Amino acid sequence: MKTSDNNQLKKVRPRAVMLSKRANVFYLERARVMQVDDRVVYLTETGAEIESMFNIPDKNTAFLLLGKGTSITDAAIRKFAESNVLVGFCGSGGSPLFGALDITFLAPQDEYRPTQYMQGWMSQWLNEAQRLALAKEFLMARVNWTLEQWDARGLVAPDSLIDRFERGIRQAQDTPHLLAAEAMWAKDLYKLLARQFKLEFRREEGKRSKETIADGVNGFLDHGNYIAYGYAATALHGLGIPFALPVLHGKTRRGALVFDVADIIKDGLVMPLAFEYGSKRSKDNVFRADLIQTAQEKGVLDFLMGFLSEVAVKTKLSQ
Repeated sequence: MKTSDNNQLKKVRPRAVMLSKRANVFYLERARVMQVDDRVVYLTETGAEIESMFNIPDKNTAFLLLGKGTSITDAAIRKFAESNVLVGFCGSGGSPLFGALDITFLAPQDEYRPTQYMQGWMSQWLNEAQRLALAKEFLMARVNWTLEQWDARGLVAPDSLIDRFERGIRQAQDTPHLLAAEAMWAKDLYKLLARQFKLEFRREEGKRSKETIADGVNGFLDHGNYIAYGYAATALHGLGIPFALPVLHGKTRRGALVFDVADIIKDGLVMPLAFEYGSKRSKDNVFRADLIQTAQEKGVLDFLMGFLSEVAVKTKLSQ
């Protein structure tokens, strides 16, 4: 007798979606993440007799953030590593428990990522003038992407503000001058949005209060920034560029390049939504869902990987 064709077929693993095209980002609280059969699932810890089980499509997931009260098994981590999914740990609500808490991402330790981006990045990073030029490219990309996203939302930044920031970038002779220009830019954007939404607002990172509308906005900024860090870490990991080679922030801080990359998208992606949902006193999960959906629609991961791959292989950047 002939053996059944079904018995002859070997089990074929589904091919993972390219990192830059992945649709899913997850944030979990009070859940257990584990592998069941050949799937990664999470169980909600509600205290009910029968817990709800949900699949995590690892082949189409960019990164996973684990918040308060979560646990994950080694089998699930191994499955995520096979699918090239980054796993991060954060505080309640998707932001650090303390404002100064460093980012922790478990990056899959595969050896098959490209090498030319790391080599190109390193050749520039070791040259102080080239590193400064890289920082300027980051800030110019930041202002251009922000203006594009604000325009799509009907938000307007005055030409005088834009001109001042761009002039500060061009004329800066060192990192402290760039950081001063950046700080002024962010402060001006906060003022514009506070005026737009008729709020009394002052940026207070890690305050973790919801007493006032301004507190809610601050909480959503913290929360959204952590999502942006996930996109930045995923883009850098996919290109094989280490997190510890920053161009602007945290020269003595592990993982600072994640902050540099995330800053490119924070003003255009996180900031307007934080003010919009904070002014309405929306719930965290509503804000988070729209933020992730917007990031997918805008192709944030694709944009970051494209920008980084372009600047990494440049042999000389204009100053």
